[in-house]
Amino acid sequence: MKFKFIYISAVLIGLMASCNDDFVNKRPLQEVPEDLVWSDAGLAEAFIYEIYNGFGVGGFYEQQMASMTDEALFTHPGRGINTVTESRSNPADQGFIMDTYSYQNMYRRIRATNIAIRELKAPRFNDAQKANELLGEAYFLRAYFYQQLLRFYGAVPLVDVVYELSDADLTKERSTYESCVDFIVDDCDSAVILMEGTAKIDGRANTVAALALKARVLLYAASDLHDAATAKRKSSVISGYSNPEFLAYTSGNRVTRWQAAKDAAKAVLDKTEYAYKLDLVAPVTAQEGTANYMDIAMGGGSKNANVDGKRDLILGRFFNDIKDERGGWVGRDNGPNGYHNWAGNSPTQLLVDDYELATGEKFSWANAAHKGSPYSNRDPRFYATILYDGANWKPRTDDVKNRDPNNQIQTGRYEVGSGSGNKTAVFGLDMRNSPIEDWNGTYTGYYYRKFTDPNPAIVDQNTRQQIPWPLLRYTEAVLNYVEACIELGEEGEAKIWLNKIRFRAGMPAITATGDALKTQYRNERRIELAYEEHRFFDARRWMIANETLGRKVTTIAVVGALKPGAQVSVYKYDVNNYNYNYTVNTLNPGIENRVWNDKMYFTSFHRDEINRNTKLLQNPGY
Repeated sequence: MKFKFIYISAVLIGLMASCNDDFVNKRPLQEVPEDLVWSDAGLAEAFIYEIYNGFGVGGFYEQQMASMTDEALFTHPGRGINTVTESRSNPADQGFIMDTYSYQNMYRRIRATNIAIRELKAPRFNDAQKANELLGEAYFLRAYFYQQLLRFYGAVPLVDVVYELSDADLTKERSTYESCVDFIVDDCDSAVILMEGTAKIDGRANTVAALALKARVLLYAASDLHDAATAKRKSSVISGYSNPEFLAYTSGNRVTRWQAAKDAAKAVLDKTEYAYKLDLVAPVTAQEGTANYMDIAMGGGSKNANVDGKRDLILGRFFNDIKDERGGWVGRDNGPNGYHNWAGNSPTQLLVDDYELATGEKFSWANAAHKGSPYSNRDPRFYATILYDGANWKPRTDDVKNRDPNNQIQTGRYEVGSGSGNKTAVFGLDMRNSPIEDWNGTYTGYYYRKFTDPNPAIVDQNTRQQIPWPLLRYTEAVLNYVEACIELGEEGEAKIWLNKIRFRAGMPAITATGDALKTQYRNERRIELAYEEHRFFDARRWMIANETLGRKVTTIAVVGALKPGAQVSVYKYDVNNYNYNYTVNTLNPGIENRVWNDKMYFTSFHRDEINRNTKLLQNPGY
C-alpha cells in the first residue's frame, strides 16, 4: 500500500513512536500517516498548531517593516531593505519581503488550512466541540493568510481545494479584489460561529480574533486605494492599468462599504473584556499615560509592566525561553551600540516630529521654545516608544559603566572640562563616533524602545525577552471604528472613541471637525500603532504615500556646549551645565535614497511565480 504522509512536530513523532509497540511496523518514524492524524483529536490539533507557524515571529525580524516607511531607517546596508524604497522595477528583484507576506510562504500555509478544513468538516474522532474549534481556527488562519496577501499584492488566486499532483491544471487566474474580500469575510464569519465560546489562549485565535480580522479587512476595502474611481483619480499608474478589478472595487457604493467597516469594528468594541482603561472621562497624568502605553506594548511579557495591559492584545505571537527565536532579541537588534546592541530599526526624525506636545499642540521646529527643548513635555507615548539623547535607560554593562554612571542615552557631541577654560569635545557613547561598536550606532540619533523590556535584569545583548508581537489589538479595532465614523460623517461618535484612547495616554481631547479631524485621527493612528506594521499599509490605502513614505529621512544632530563656569569631567545630560543645540538634517542619500513611485502601492509578483502560473497577471507599473 502507498501511504500519504503529513509532517508534524518532532514532539508528536516521538509520541507516536513510543506508543507503537509493533517493532516491525514499516511506517517512517519521522512522519505520521494522514489517516492517523485526522482520526485523533490531539494529532489534529497538532496539525493546526503547526499552521500557526505561518505567523513567523510576527514583525520581530531583524529588519522590520517600519524601516520601509517614514517610521524608521534600517541601520545596516546590504540587506535589501535599504533599497526597497527606491522605486524598484524588476519583478525578479523585489528586494526585501517579510516572510509573513511571502507569496510562496502564505500559499504553503493556505494549502495546510485547506487540508484541515476538508478533513475537519467530517471529523473522524469523537469530539464534536474540539472538531468545531479546530475547524474555526483553520478558517481563521486561511482568512489571515489571504488577508496578508491581499493587502500586499492586491487580489490573488483564491484556492479553497487541495491540489494533487495528478490534477491536470494547477494554474489559476487572479480573483477580483471584491471576491477576495468576500471570501475572507466568509471565512471570518465561519470562524466566529465555530469558535463561539472558545476561551482566550495565548497565541491562538478565538471568536474575537476573527471579528477583529474581519473589521480590518473591511476597513481596507472601504479605503481610497481600493475604490477604483478614487484610485484612478489619484494615480496615473493605476489609472492606466487594464485590470482595476484586481486592485479595487469597480462598482458599488462606498458608503455601504464604510458602514460595513463600522459595523464590523463595533462588533469588536462590544467585547469590552478586551478594553484596557478606555472608560476614562479625562486624561490621566503624563506619567500614567506613559505607563499605560508601555503596559499595552509589553503584552504581559515583562514584570516591569501591569499585566492587565495584556487585555488589549486580542491575538499575539508569543515567545519564551524554551525556543530561541528572533522575537526574543528585539532589544539586542534595535538597542544602542553603547550597550553593545545593534541599532537596527532606528526611529526617524519624521516620526519624532509627529508626536504632539502634551498640551495637544503640534510640535514645530519654527517655534523657539520647541526647538530649544524638543524632548520636553511631549505626548506621553513618545517616552514609551523612543530612546532619545538624554533619556534614562538601563544600567550600562561593566566595561562601559564608568563612562556613563548615570545610564543615559548619549547620541550627541559634548564638551567636558571647564566651561570657562580648557575643554574637549567628546562623542556620545550611543552614536556612530562612539568608542563602543561605532558601526552599530544610529544614523538618525534615536533608538527604538517600544517593544524592549525595560527590566534591568534583561541585558539585551545576551538575554532573551518575552514580549509578544501584536497581531490584532482591541485598540486597532477602536481606531478602525473611529475612521469609519469619520468617513460616514458621524464625527461626534468618532471623537468619543478617539478621545478614550487619548485620555488613556494622558492626552487632551480632540475637538476638531472636518478635514482637520481626519488629519488628527491619522496622526493619532500613526502614534498609537507605531512599529506595528500599520504605517506601511495605512499610507498606501489613504494614498498619501508620496508625501509621507516618499520623504527623505531626517535625522538629529545634538551638541552640548558647557556653560561658563561649569566643570564636568564625566559627561551626563544636565541643563544646568550645558546649553544644547539641536539641528535637523537630511540623511545622506548614499546611505539610503528614498523615492516614491505609484507602482509601489502594490508589490509585484515575482517572475518565477508568473512563469509557474501563466494565468497570473502582473500588477501595474512592473
